[in-house]
Amino acid sequence: MSQFGDVLNLPLRHAGKVRELYDVTYAGEPVILMVATDNISAFDHVLSTAIPDKGAILTQLSLWWFGQLDVANHVLSTEVPEAVSGRATVVEALAMIDVECVARGYLTGSGWAEYQESSSVCGVPLPAGLRDGDKLPEPIFTPAIKAPLGEHDENVDFETIARLHGRDVAEELRDATLRLYSGAERIAAERGIILADTKFEFGRRPDGTLVLGDEVLTPDSSRFWDAAAWRPGESLPSFDKQYVRDWLAGQSGWDKASDTPPPPLPEEVVEATRERYLEAYRRLTGVEFG
Repeated sequence: MSQFGDVLNLPLRHAGKVRELYDVTYAGEPVILMVATDNISAFDHVLSTAIPDKGAILTQLSLWWFGQLDVANHVLSTEVPEAVSGRATVVEALAMIDVECVARGYLTGSGWAEYQESSSVCGVPLPAGLRDGDKLPEPIFTPAIKAPLGEHDENVDFETIARLHGRDVAEELRDATLRLYSGAERIAAERGIILADTKFEFGRRPDGTLVLGDEVLTPDSSRFWDAAAWRPGESLPSFDKQYVRDWLAGQSGWDKASDTPPPPLPEEVVEATRERYLEAYRRLTGVEFG
Protein backbone atom coordinates (compact mmCIF):
# COMPACT_ATOMS: atom_id res chain seq x y z
CA MET A 1 0.00 0.00 0.00
CA SER A 2 1.38 3.40 -0.97
CA GLN A 3 1.42 6.45 1.30
CA PHE A 4 1.72 9.10 -1.40
CA GLY A 5 -0.32 7.59 -4.23
CA ASP A 6 -3.44 9.65 -3.52
CA VAL A 7 -1.65 13.01 -3.44
CA LEU A 8 0.69 12.27 -6.35
CA ASN A 9 -1.90 10.66 -8.64
CA LEU A 10 0.86 8.90 -10.60
CA PRO A 11 1.20 5.28 -11.74
CA LEU A 12 2.73 3.30 -8.88
CA ARG A 13 5.52 1.02 -10.08
CA HIS A 14 6.50 -0.48 -6.73
CA ALA A 15 5.94 0.07 -3.00
CA GLY A 16 8.73 -1.38 -0.85
CA LYS A 17 9.45 -1.34 2.87
CA VAL A 18 10.57 2.27 2.96
CA ARG A 19 10.38 3.62 -0.63
CA GLU A 20 7.77 4.06 -3.33
CA LEU A 21 8.51 4.22 -7.06
CA TYR A 22 6.25 6.02 -9.54
CA ASP A 23 6.37 6.18 -13.32
CA VAL A 24 7.01 9.70 -14.65
CA THR A 25 8.66 11.29 -17.68
CA TYR A 26 11.75 13.48 -17.80
CA ALA A 27 12.98 15.19 -20.96
CA GLY A 28 10.43 13.09 -22.82
CA GLU A 29 11.81 9.79 -21.51
CA PRO A 30 10.13 7.31 -19.12
CA VAL A 31 11.86 7.51 -15.73
CA ILE A 32 11.06 7.00 -12.04
CA LEU A 33 10.05 9.23 -9.15
CA MET A 34 11.65 7.62 -6.08
CA VAL A 35 9.99 8.66 -2.81
CA ALA A 36 11.44 7.85 0.62
CA THR A 37 8.79 7.38 3.31
CA ASP A 38 9.31 7.78 7.06
CA ASN A 39 8.79 4.04 7.56
CA ILE A 40 11.39 2.08 9.48
CA SER A 41 11.93 -1.65 9.24
CA ALA A 42 13.55 -4.09 11.64
CA PHE A 43 13.77 -7.88 11.75
CA ASP A 44 12.07 -8.02 8.33
CA HIS A 45 9.01 -6.12 9.57
CA VAL A 46 7.87 -2.63 8.65
CA LEU A 47 7.06 -1.10 12.01
CA SER A 48 3.73 0.57 12.68
CA THR A 49 5.50 3.66 14.03
CA ALA A 50 7.26 6.01 11.62
CA ILE A 51 10.32 8.18 12.34
CA PRO A 52 9.49 11.83 11.49
CA ASP A 53 11.63 13.31 8.67
CA LYS A 54 13.51 10.04 8.16
CA GLY A 55 12.76 9.85 4.45
CA ALA A 56 13.90 13.40 3.82
CA ILE A 57 17.06 12.97 5.91
CA LEU A 58 18.08 9.85 3.99
CA THR A 59 17.26 11.39 0.61
CA GLN A 60 19.32 14.50 1.32
CA LEU A 61 22.20 12.44 2.73
CA SER A 62 22.19 10.19 -0.35
CA LEU A 63 22.33 13.26 -2.59
CA TRP A 64 25.31 14.56 -0.59
CA TRP A 65 27.12 11.25 -1.00
CA PHE A 66 26.40 11.07 -4.72
CA GLY A 67 28.20 14.40 -4.94
CA GLN A 68 31.24 12.99 -3.12
CA LEU A 69 31.64 9.79 -5.11
CA ASP A 70 33.31 9.49 -8.50
CA VAL A 71 30.77 7.15 -10.06
CA ALA A 72 27.83 7.33 -12.45
CA ASN A 73 24.59 7.52 -10.43
CA HIS A 74 20.90 7.36 -11.23
CA VAL A 75 19.79 10.85 -10.13
CA LEU A 76 18.37 13.03 -12.90
CA SER A 77 16.62 15.82 -10.98
CA THR A 78 15.50 16.99 -7.55
CA GLU A 79 12.59 18.97 -9.02
CA VAL A 80 9.69 16.94 -7.71
CA PRO A 81 6.03 17.48 -6.74
CA GLU A 82 5.59 19.70 -3.68
CA ALA A 83 3.91 16.88 -1.74
CA VAL A 84 7.20 14.93 -1.72
CA SER A 85 9.65 17.82 -1.81
CA GLY A 86 12.91 16.97 -0.06
CA ARG A 87 12.15 13.26 0.17
CA ALA A 88 12.05 12.38 -3.52
CA THR A 89 14.27 12.36 -6.60
CA VAL A 90 13.73 11.74 -10.29
CA VAL A 91 15.97 8.83 -11.26
CA GLU A 92 16.84 6.74 -14.28
CA ALA A 93 14.85 3.60 -15.01
CA LEU A 94 17.82 1.24 -14.88
CA ALA A 95 17.93 -2.50 -15.40
CA MET A 96 18.81 -3.28 -11.78
CA ILE A 97 21.16 -6.15 -10.99
CA ASP A 98 19.59 -8.36 -8.35
CA VAL A 99 22.51 -8.38 -5.91
CA GLU A 100 22.98 -6.62 -2.57
CA CYS A 101 26.60 -5.51 -2.92
CA VAL A 102 27.89 -5.43 0.65
CA ALA A 103 31.33 -4.20 1.67
CA ARG A 104 32.63 -4.85 5.18
CA GLY A 105 35.64 -3.12 6.67
CA TYR A 106 34.84 -4.22 10.21
CA LEU A 107 33.53 -7.47 11.67
CA THR A 108 30.08 -7.20 13.24
CA GLY A 109 26.40 -8.05 12.76
CA SER A 110 25.66 -11.13 10.66
CA GLY A 111 29.33 -11.24 9.67
CA TRP A 112 30.35 -11.61 13.31
CA ALA A 113 27.80 -14.38 13.83
CA GLU A 114 29.10 -16.28 10.79
CA TYR A 115 32.73 -15.74 11.78
CA GLN A 116 32.13 -17.32 15.19
CA GLU A 117 30.93 -20.48 13.45
CA SER A 118 33.31 -20.73 10.51
CA SER A 119 36.14 -18.16 10.91
CA SER A 120 34.96 -16.73 7.59
CA VAL A 121 32.31 -14.43 6.15
CA CYS A 122 30.57 -15.30 2.88
CA GLY A 123 33.40 -17.66 2.01
CA VAL A 124 36.16 -15.15 2.81
CA PRO A 125 38.55 -16.66 5.41
CA LEU A 126 39.55 -14.31 8.23
CA PRO A 127 42.29 -14.39 10.89
CA ALA A 128 41.63 -16.13 14.20
CA GLY A 129 40.96 -14.19 17.38
CA LEU A 130 38.93 -11.29 16.00
CA ARG A 131 36.40 -9.55 18.24
CA ASP A 132 32.99 -8.04 17.48
CA GLY A 133 33.83 -4.64 16.01
CA ASP A 134 37.43 -5.34 14.98
CA LYS A 135 38.77 -3.77 11.81
CA LEU A 136 39.45 -6.34 9.12
CA PRO A 137 42.90 -6.65 7.50
CA GLU A 138 41.28 -5.28 4.35
CA PRO A 139 37.69 -4.62 3.24
CA ILE A 140 35.83 -7.65 1.91
CA PHE A 141 32.97 -8.12 -0.55
CA THR A 142 30.14 -10.12 1.04
CA PRO A 143 27.18 -10.11 -1.34
CA ALA A 144 23.60 -11.06 -0.62
CA ILE A 145 20.64 -12.09 -2.74
CA LYS A 146 17.57 -9.94 -2.18
CA ALA A 147 14.64 -11.76 -0.64
CA PRO A 148 10.90 -11.09 -1.06
CA LEU A 149 9.29 -8.63 1.35
CA GLY A 150 9.18 -10.09 4.86
CA GLU A 151 12.01 -12.56 4.34
CA HIS A 152 15.74 -12.44 5.11
CA ASP A 153 18.20 -11.52 2.38
CA GLU A 154 20.52 -14.48 1.83
CA ASN A 155 24.25 -13.93 2.35
CA VAL A 156 26.19 -15.80 -0.33
CA ASP A 157 29.78 -16.15 -1.50
CA PHE A 158 31.40 -14.61 -4.57
CA GLU A 159 31.16 -17.86 -6.53
CA THR A 160 27.38 -17.87 -6.14
CA ILE A 161 27.16 -14.41 -7.71
CA ALA A 162 29.51 -15.52 -10.49
CA ARG A 163 27.31 -18.53 -11.17
CA LEU A 164 24.10 -16.47 -11.20
CA HIS A 165 25.31 -13.44 -13.15
CA GLY A 166 28.58 -14.47 -14.80
CA ARG A 167 32.13 -14.03 -13.54
CA ASP A 168 32.74 -10.77 -15.38
CA VAL A 169 29.66 -9.18 -13.81
CA ALA A 170 30.55 -10.53 -10.36
CA GLU A 171 34.06 -9.09 -10.62
CA GLU A 172 32.72 -5.75 -11.85
CA LEU A 173 30.31 -5.55 -8.90
CA ARG A 174 32.98 -6.57 -6.40
CA ASP A 175 35.53 -4.07 -7.70
CA ALA A 176 33.04 -1.18 -7.82
CA THR A 177 31.74 -2.00 -4.33
CA LEU A 178 35.17 -2.11 -2.71
CA ARG A 179 36.35 1.02 -4.51
CA LEU A 180 33.30 3.00 -3.38
CA TYR A 181 33.57 1.66 0.17
CA SER A 182 37.22 2.67 0.44
CA GLY A 183 36.49 6.21 -0.73
CA ALA A 184 33.48 6.60 1.54
CA GLU A 185 35.30 5.06 4.52
CA ARG A 186 38.03 7.68 4.13
CA ILE A 187 35.53 10.55 3.91
CA ALA A 188 33.69 9.32 7.01
CA ALA A 189 36.95 8.88 8.96
CA GLU A 190 37.83 12.52 8.31
CA ARG A 191 34.62 13.38 10.18
CA GLY A 192 35.24 11.10 13.16
CA ILE A 193 32.93 8.36 11.93
CA ILE A 194 33.72 4.72 11.21
CA LEU A 195 31.94 3.21 8.21
CA ALA A 196 31.83 -0.37 9.42
CA ASP A 197 29.91 -1.78 6.47
CA THR A 198 27.53 -0.69 3.74
CA LYS A 199 25.55 -2.01 0.81
CA PHE A 200 25.21 -0.69 -2.71
CA GLU A 201 22.83 -1.52 -5.54
CA PHE A 202 23.75 -1.19 -9.19
CA GLY A 203 21.89 -1.15 -12.47
CA ARG A 204 22.70 -0.74 -16.15
CA ARG A 205 21.81 1.83 -18.74
CA PRO A 206 20.81 0.58 -22.19
CA ASP A 207 24.41 1.14 -23.33
CA GLY A 208 25.69 -1.21 -20.60
CA THR A 209 27.11 1.46 -18.27
CA LEU A 210 27.15 0.32 -14.63
CA VAL A 211 25.27 2.90 -12.54
CA LEU A 212 24.94 3.32 -8.77
CA GLY A 213 21.28 3.42 -7.75
CA ASP A 214 18.95 3.24 -4.76
CA GLU A 215 20.01 5.15 -1.62
CA VAL A 216 23.68 5.27 -0.70
CA LEU A 217 25.65 5.43 2.53
CA THR A 218 22.75 6.25 4.81
CA PRO A 219 22.08 4.91 8.31
CA ASP A 220 19.58 2.50 6.72
CA SER A 221 22.06 0.99 4.28
CA SER A 222 25.24 1.38 6.34
CA ARG A 223 26.62 0.87 9.82
CA PHE A 224 28.18 4.06 11.18
CA TRP A 225 30.04 4.18 14.50
CA ASP A 226 31.42 7.06 16.52
CA ALA A 227 35.19 6.63 16.15
CA ALA A 228 35.90 8.30 19.51
CA ALA A 229 33.77 5.75 21.39
CA TRP A 230 34.64 2.63 19.35
CA ARG A 231 35.81 -0.21 21.58
CA PRO A 232 35.99 -3.60 19.78
CA GLY A 233 34.42 -6.32 21.87
CA GLU A 234 32.80 -3.74 24.14
CA SER A 235 31.22 -0.55 22.81
CA LEU A 236 30.00 0.03 19.26
CA PRO A 237 27.79 3.16 19.48
CA SER A 238 25.99 3.54 16.17
CA PHE A 239 24.16 6.19 14.17
CA ASP A 240 21.76 3.72 12.60
CA LYS A 241 18.55 1.92 13.52
CA GLN A 242 20.37 -0.50 15.83
CA TYR A 243 18.78 1.45 18.70
CA VAL A 244 15.35 0.32 17.46
CA ARG A 245 16.53 -3.28 17.02
CA ASP A 246 17.94 -3.29 20.55
CA TRP A 247 14.69 -1.97 22.03
CA LEU A 248 12.60 -4.52 20.14
CA ALA A 249 14.89 -7.40 21.11
CA GLY A 250 15.06 -6.33 24.76
CA GLN A 251 12.81 -3.86 26.57
CA SER A 252 9.78 -4.31 24.32
CA GLY A 253 9.21 -7.89 25.42
CA TRP A 254 8.41 -8.85 21.82
CA ASP A 255 9.37 -12.32 20.64
CA LYS A 256 10.82 -11.85 17.16
CA ALA A 257 10.46 -15.60 16.52
CA SER A 258 6.68 -15.37 16.93
CA ASP A 259 4.04 -14.52 14.35
CA THR A 260 3.06 -11.43 16.32
CA PRO A 261 3.99 -8.13 14.65
CA PRO A 262 6.36 -5.81 16.53
CA PRO A 263 4.76 -3.39 19.00
CA PRO A 264 4.56 0.36 18.36
CA LEU A 265 7.66 2.32 19.32
CA PRO A 266 7.35 4.54 22.40
CA GLU A 267 7.88 8.26 21.90
CA GLU A 268 11.30 8.27 23.56
CA VAL A 269 12.57 5.57 21.18
CA VAL A 270 11.21 7.49 18.18
CA GLU A 271 12.90 10.70 19.32
CA ALA A 272 16.21 9.00 20.12
CA THR A 273 16.21 7.21 16.74
CA ARG A 274 15.41 10.43 14.85
CA GLU A 275 18.28 12.16 16.66
CA ARG A 276 20.69 9.41 15.55
CA TYR A 277 19.71 9.97 11.92
CA LEU A 278 20.10 13.73 12.36
CA GLU A 279 23.48 13.33 14.05
CA ALA A 280 24.75 11.16 11.19
CA TYR A 281 23.62 13.84 8.74
CA ARG A 282 25.26 16.64 10.73
CA ARG A 283 28.53 14.80 11.29
CA LEU A 284 28.91 13.72 7.69
CA THR A 285 27.74 16.79 5.79
CA GLY A 286 28.87 19.42 8.28
CA VAL A 287 25.51 21.24 8.20
CA GLU A 288 22.21 21.02 10.05
CA PHE A 289 19.40 19.15 8.34
CA GLY A 290 16.69 21.36 6.87
